[in-house]
Amino acid sequence: MTVARIIGHDAQVTGKVEYRQGDGVNVAIRPGPVDVQTTPSDATLSWADGETRGSAAMPIADFQSYVAKGLITLRA
Repeated sequence: MTVARIIGHDAQVTGKVEYRQGDGVNVAIRPGPVDVQTTPSDATLSWADGETRGSAAMPIADFQSYVAKGLITLRA
C-alpha cells in the first residue's frame, strides 16, 4: 500500500485565486493568509475570516500555476 506524502505550508493569497465547487462555477478565495496541505495530486487551502472558515481543494498543477504567477506566496 502506498501512502501519499502530505506537506503543509503557510501561504498568502495575493491575487485572484479560484476553485471550482463540483461542476459549478469558479469561486474566488479571498486574499489573505491560508494553510495549505499538498499531496502529489492536489492541494487543499484552508482559511478563516472571524467565525467563518473555508476550504478548497484543487489539482496540484493549478496550485503550482498560482504560485508561479505570484498569486499565492509560500511563507518560509
